[in-house]
Formats: sequence, structure tokens, C-alpha cells
Amino acid sequence: MLSRVIRVAVAAVVLQSASLAASAAPDAIYFNANVWTGNAQQPKAEAIAIDDGSIVAVGSNADVRKLGDAQTKAVDLKGALVVPGFIDNHVHFVNGGLALAQVDLRDAATPAEFSKRIAQAAAKTPKGQWIKDGNWDHELWGGQLPTRDWIDKDTPNTPVYVSRLDGHMALVNSLVLKLAGIDDKTPDPEGGTIVRDKNGRATGVVKDNALNLINKVIPALTDQELQSGLERAMEHAAARGVTQVHDMGGVEDWRVIELYRRTKAADKLTLRIYSFAPLASWQKAAEYKKKNGTGDDWLRWGAMKGFVDGSLGSTTAWFHKPYDDAPDTTGLIMGDPEVLRAQIVGANKADLHVAVHAIGDHANDWLLDAFEKVEQAGPKKDWRFRIEHAQHLTPAAIKRFRPLGVVASMQPYHAIDDGRWAIKRIGAERLKGMYAFRSLIDSGAHLTFGSDWPVAPLDPLTGIYAAVTRRTLDGANPTGWQPQEKITVAEALRSYTAENAWAGFQEGKVGVLKQGALADFAVLSKDLFTVPPAEIDKVKVVRTVVGGREVYVAK
Repeated sequence: MLSRVIRVAVAAVVLQSASLAASAAPDAIYFNANVWTGNAQQPKAEAIAIDDGSIVAVGSNADVRKLGDAQTKAVDLKGALVVPGFIDNHVHFVNGGLALAQVDLRDAATPAEFSKRIAQAAAKTPKGQWIKDGNWDHELWGGQLPTRDWIDKDTPNTPVYVSRLDGHMALVNSLVLKLAGIDDKTPDPEGGTIVRDKNGRATGVVKDNALNLINKVIPALTDQELQSGLERAMEHAAARGVTQVHDMGGVEDWRVIELYRRTKAADKLTLRIYSFAPLASWQKAAEYKKKNGTGDDWLRWGAMKGFVDGSLGSTTAWFHKPYDDAPDTTGLIMGDPEVLRAQIVGANKADLHVAVHAIGDHANDWLLDAFEKVEQAGPKKDWRFRIEHAQHLTPAAIKRFRPLGVVASMQPYHAIDDGRWAIKRIGAERLKGMYAFRSLIDSGAHLTFGSDWPVAPLDPLTGIYAAVTRRTLDGANPTGWQPQEKITVAEALRSYTAENAWAGFQEGKVGVLKQGALADFAVLSKDLFTVPPAEIDKVKVVRTVVGGREVYVAK
């Protein structure tokens, strides 16, 4: 029996049918579905018709199926939940694909296991190649930072550069320190730290801008390595219902943009990409835009990403007050604030889209001030400035996002990860402004969601689980960590779809299932609205469609 909402929608489908009558039948119809459209005017439906990559009808089974003919592909979804394709607001996409082929340290729970996995990787690594990525978390074994002594004996001839999962700290072995020219007397670079033991010896851990001392000696990736990383990343994304990513860059940023363009020209992209380049290169980006435009609905560029500070896990996020467990520091500023301000102003004047990483409360306050000054200077336009992570906010900062039109670009998995140990870093009072999803939505701000992959898993369903339950990974908070900031399934879905579309200047085109929108959607194994919230992370994607093309079907 049709729901009241679907009966209301029938009239719209009839009108659509009339306009289609004179044209060819649609390419495909997906029917017998439970469609969550994300469209307030027609929130639920049973079927979708697609033609030439776009949605031509959404409504009841009977009315939508009338549009087809013998050549129309008809897919019975057997009552499955259909949602707009997930958009991930913050990934390092090719990095993630490359990391899939590297050592995995994410769940290494002891120093012994950490060392063992690197030793095993070294035994398989061809001569001259590096061991990289890793994504370790020292909080799993109590917070002690690893040292090069843990890995040197097994890697005397293999360069090792394994990152903490937040990407703001890494461990290298003695061989890499030698290659980089780092010794016990090497000074800390501005905005970075070379960690030393009590005797002043470099331990092998480097933080933030000190990572650049290592990056300069890492051999450049080949075109084939980059291509393989992209292919792995696209396959990984498709299996998780991700139909678009906002790529914040990482390795070889400008080469990766050209890689994307080549892949698009060969019609081999299986998801949409909004590519961000480093904010420091805004002048190059402005010239690139003049010469090449900004792309199309499959691949776009002309967006810039900068940094204010580091991360909480590396004690380099910039706070107003010192860390509780590191009272000698308030974190790091990644560069000269006035240089960053000038970059924001310059990029904005060149009509480039500006997003900046800010995690600590001081970093967020500084960045909101910087955005406000740019807006006040005018001319008035649709800025859509973004704060990437917006992790620690004062009550006053939360109220500033809506009036400034600033996007809170957040990653909910971080909440259930960091929530295991954050209190020892900053104490209970400052936790109240950490991952403030509920407060931001209630304030009217644009809240968008993603993963920060490979820092966190590329899995929107796990992200929705995190936003709805806030149950930390250690199981210590079954009713939710900072539970006052929980949000609903519908709100989390919107942050992964329509809100991300708005944050990328694509509202109405993606993130919603309605006539005229691009045909991007995911089909799920269970209904997110009826499954117990604690089981949302067990739901699977069974089909992913991008531009009307099936890019993933579960076996």
C-alpha cells in the first residue's frame, strides 16, 4: 500500500511521464525499493528512473515502471534502503590507495606487535623501497611514543617512515635520520618538533613541519605507483557507497590532479572528485584555473587547503591553555599566521574555494576571526569558507559558524577514536566543545561529514554509527561519549549527502534523489532507520551507482 507521501508524489511523476513521452524510455529503473531521497518535498519513494546519467523520475513502483520499455534495464531491489550516494568531505585519496598496499599498524596494540609487523614488512620489501604509512596509534599501548630502537635491528637497510594515524607525527628509523641529515643537534624547524629523549638523542619521532625534513629525501612516486594507488582507492570507495570525495591532497598534489584528468579523459573514474591543492600554491592554482577552467561534474579543481595547527593525538593542536598531560606546550602553529592570512585573502580574491585545517580551540578562534575579516573587507559573495575538522570549539565559536556561513567540515569517526583518551590531554571542561555535532546543527550551521581517510576508515556507515551513538572504540561509553552531542540518523545522512553537496557548490545536483539530479546512490543491506543504532556499523553497501553506472555490486 502506498504511503501518503508517495501518493502525493504520484502527481509529480505523472507530469514527468508526460515530458518523457516524446523521448526515449529511460536507460534503467530501480524499483521495489525503500528510497530515502533527502528531498523535503518528496522524502520517500519506491522507484527511480535514470537516463543518460541523471534521474528522470522518482515515485511509486507503478508510475515509474510505466516509463520503461523493452530496452530499459529494470532492477528489483527487494525492499532495500536506497540513499543518495555518500560524499566524503575530507580524504587524502591517492594516499589512501597507496596505504592499502603498505604495512597496517592501526590495530597494533603493543610495542612488540608494532615492531613485529615492521620486521615482517621489511622482510618482504624489495631493496631500495621504503616502508611507509602504517597509521599507528600509541594510545593503544598506553601513550608511550615508539622509538627507532624498536625497529632498527630489523631494518638496517630498509628506510622506514611510518605515520601516526593522524598524519601529524611519524616514526623513522636510523637509516632515514641519516638520509635526511638529522642528528641530535639538528634544530626544530618552525612549526615542527624533532622528539628527543632525556639525553637529547633524537628518538626517530618527528612532528608536523619536521616531517618535511623527511619528505624531501623520499624518492618520488612513479606514474604507475600513483595510478595503482588511485585504482585501489576507487575500488575501495565504491564498495562503501562513496560516490564523491573532496580530496584534500597529500602526495604529489599537482601530479595527482593531472592523474585525475587523464583518468577522467579515459572514462575510467568511478566516482566524482573535488580536488583541493595546497593553499600555499594559490597563485599557481589561479593560473591553472585561467588556463584549464575548473572541470565538470565528474572532476573539479580550484579549491585550496591550508593548515593552522597540528593534531590532538600529537599534542600539536593549538589551544588557548596548555595540555593537561604536556603542560609545557599549547600546541603548534604550522606557520606564520600573517602569511596564512595573506594566502586566504589571495586565494579568495582569485575566486578559489578556501578550506583550512583547525583542531585546537585557539586555532578555530583564530581562523574564524580571519574568515570574518575577509568577509568584512568584501565584496560580498558566496564564500563557503570551510574549517576542516573544527574539532575543539568554545561555546562562542559554535555560534559564529552560521552568521559567517562557514562550513564545519568534520569527521565523526575521530570522536569515537579520540574519545578513548582525550580527557587526559585537555580535561573534562574542554571536552564539552569537542566534536560538537548537535550544538552546530542546533545553531543552524552547515555540518558536513567525511573520514579523513587514511587517517580513519573510508566508511560512511561507520561514520553515521559514530555520530548517532558516540560509543568509543574501547567499549567504555555504551551510552555515548559526550552524549549530548549525538544526532539522528537522518541528520547524519544529510551531513554525508546534501550538506556535502552544498559545501562543494553542488547543491541540487548531488546529495539528493530527485528529478534532474545526477544519478548517484547507494543501496544498503538493512534499513538505517529501523536497525538498532548500535548495529549501524554492521550494515553493508550492496550496490553503488554513480552517474547511472553500477560501479559496485556485492557478490
